[in-house]
Amino acid sequence: MVKPISSTKRSKPSLAAPKADQETRERILDAAHAVFLRNGTANSRTQEIAAEAGVNKALVHYYFGTKAALADAIFARALGSLMPRIFGILADPARSIEEKVPAIVREQIDFQSARPYFAGYLVSELHAEPERITRLMARGGTVPLDVIRRQLREGARAGKFRRLGAEQFVANLMGLLIFPFAIRPALCELLALDAAGWRAFLEERRRILPDFFMAGLRP
Repeated sequence: MVKPISSTKRSKPSLAAPKADQETRERILDAAHAVFLRNGTANSRTQEIAAEAGVNKALVHYYFGTKAALADAIFARALGSLMPRIFGILADPARSIEEKVPAIVREQIDFQSARPYFAGYLVSELHAEPERITRLMARGGTVPLDVIRRQLREGARAGKFRRLGAEQFVANLMGLLIFPFAIRPALCELLALDAAGWRAFLEERRRILPDFFMAGLRP
């Protein structure tokens, strides 16, 4: 990692003002999100992120060191907003599987639509730096499977569902939801989707995926 840049003209953010430091850090993260949204991670530049945030480029380096570390911070912040919601749905004993599936579909499509660079970044970084991304994801903890496992087992005994492990349930559902975002450029080219067509495509998936997935669970 690049060492923090010091300057005689700009003093380091004061430890006596943690609130101001946190606000600056969040402003840089918000700016990076906006720039990544426009350009993708590969085509974004630290100077553009600094300009978007209204800060000196050296300050971006002070807080994050490198663009890769900044991307990691955005990744971690995004997961920190999504994973508790998904985990909460999965672990909720008051919701049936029939209620959980559409709730997860909505959460994932809303999340990925707001961060179209995210899935592609995740896949590319998993190939380039698998250990680093794995460590970032591990901060959210493991997927809570106990409730889903019990609900699937009870559903199978009642004849409602085919026998399916909780791990396969999660992997199948996440694959259906994340894969189109991960290959969006190729998918739009193959299916001749412009921006409006992509939005319509996502709205249709939001509508049809719960029934499609539940149909695969039934015996």
